Amino acid sequence: MPTLRPDHRELMIHRIDGCDTTPKLFLKKALERGERIALREKDMGVWQSYSWRHFHARAMQIAYGLRALGLQRGDAVAILGEDCKEWIWADMGAMLAGGVVCGIYPTSQPPQVRFCLEDCRARVLFVENEEQLDKYLEVRDELPGILAVYYFDRKGLRGFTDPLVHPIEALYDSGEAIWAHEGGAIESLVAAGLPDDPAVIVYTSGTTGRPKGALIPHRALMFQMTAAPEHFRLGPDDELLTYLPLCHLAERLFSLTLPLATGATINLAESPAAVPMNLRELSPTVIFGVPRIWEKSYSRVVTLMSEAGWLGRRLYAAALAVGTRRAQALVEGRAPAALDALLFRLADRFVFRNIKELLGLDRARFMVSGAAPISDSLLRWYLALGLPIAELYGQTETGIATITQRGEFKPGTVGRPLPGVDVRIAENGEILVRSDGQFAGYLNQPETTAQTVVDGWIHTGDVGRLDADGSLRITDRIKDIIITAGGKNITPSLIENELKYSAYISDSVVIGDRRSFLTALIMLDKENVEHHAQAQGIPFTDYRSLCARPEIVALIDSELARVNTRFSSVEQVKRFRLIDVLLTADDEELTPTMKLKRNIVSQKYRALIDEMYAAGTSARPADPQEKAR
Repeated sequence: MPTLRPDHRELMIHRIDGCDTTPKLFLKKALERGERIALREKDMGVWQSYSWRHFHARAMQIAYGLRALGLQRGDAVAILGEDCKEWIWADMGAMLAGGVVCGIYPTSQPPQVRFCLEDCRARVLFVENEEQLDKYLEVRDELPGILAVYYFDRKGLRGFTDPLVHPIEALYDSGEAIWAHEGGAIESLVAAGLPDDPAVIVYTSGTTGRPKGALIPHRALMFQMTAAPEHFRLGPDDELLTYLPLCHLAERLFSLTLPLATGATINLAESPAAVPMNLRELSPTVIFGVPRIWEKSYSRVVTLMSEAGWLGRRLYAAALAVGTRRAQALVEGRAPAALDALLFRLADRFVFRNIKELLGLDRARFMVSGAAPISDSLLRWYLALGLPIAELYGQTETGIATITQRGEFKPGTVGRPLPGVDVRIAENGEILVRSDGQFAGYLNQPETTAQTVVDGWIHTGDVGRLDADGSLRITDRIKDIIITAGGKNITPSLIENELKYSAYISDSVVIGDRRSFLTALIMLDKENVEHHAQAQGIPFTDYRSLCARPEIVALIDSELARVNTRFSSVEQVKRFRLIDVLLTADDEELTPTMKLKRNIVSQKYRALIDEMYAAGTSARPADPQEKAR
């Protein structure tokens, strides 16, 4: 029976081949696909393939093993580790057993792990390896509800014994034995599942308070499988590269949910650092990338062109000029001139094809960016190469809400709402979203849920506007809007995105709330800046010394000057400082998608910020060395 939202709008049941929950669809599709490849993972440097039959067997073994352990419908099963095939087996096995999967970011520290496990009342924990197991062992005395812990990787644990801790193989074996005697029990359990049963708990970063566990029902996952426009749907011949943590909702939707519906093959990246190499090896047909992935690929081309000979640089410049004219025509909604169309085909054959192969984008038929804002200039560069990138918008609470339509090129927008998604703008400019794909509320936080979901509408915290054709434009987060001392409202993300378009800048945070002018903290693109320093004979010993070199400070100053020309005087950044610590995903300053956390960066580097404003309120100093630490 359909249920009603608080605003009395009827919720629909979304089915694929008669299935209304994720486990039902898995059982049907896994058996149908049999020996077709479900996923690949590298082992000892060689890509290994695993069929849907193998996937089904492992998931069923885990499901039977968990039920025998005492797992009940609705119990939470946590997974702590990097992406791997066992993560996927455990995820589906837990769902088949009626469990609710709670993925924990592999960069989480023991107190964060303890909070998540305690908050969701996890009964079983899967960990990747010794490093992740140690996090649990440090806080285990505070987690009496854990029935068992299973690890995937035996390295460093072969002599380890603990009554609660076992290798995953032990669960495979016990589940296989029970399956042989009680065949059909899991199928019956799955058949009794309902669309509104919780499927996943996704914890937000908690940068402004304690983390919030968003409850995602099966209904929402099924909705996401059916809501994508027809021309963006995946097929059984598509290949994906999975590299974001699978506990991130966007990666789950692209790498677990959509392949389940379509049969597309999942390829697990070796690590975030290996993504460029894995892209070249696989040339996937569908690529979901956070802006940092697209920025790195662009930066690589810029660096290579700086090394190329005179002829190579001239050919690239000429090809890019043709591609840019063609891209501008597409953005303006008109057909490119006949001559430009002809020249573009030549440019593609002799220049762009090589670049696409170099980046692993030569087979890409669908490229999409999400999870953070992306520079308009970057989108235009890819379009000039004949690689249109679709933008999508969504949050953990909303799922994917909007996406760019095929054949539409509108940099600065994130597309129109998916079928079945309602979007409207509140009086204060906040984006409100409503659909069957939204979350069911925050675990153990009814007051926060009531503040976020009002009359069925999710208050996203983002500011935006709708174009005449229904395309959504994101302005910024409400809490991030800068109001200067002169009362001017500034959108920092627009400036930050243009700074990141530089091959030498990895990320930035623009500051200036209640100040008389804007400043910025900037993180270098280590690889490209080191390459520049070596090519120019600039001496340095480590990353910190690189950031301190006056030549590097001058380089970033020139990049900042270029960006400033795109903005009015009041929106220009007058001073900057370089963050001279090489940050990784393990650092609290970065999100799992490698984006600087504004609040934490502003607090942690308060001395640098005060230093920029201590010099007074004048414009950027003429001497760029003044900005070096």
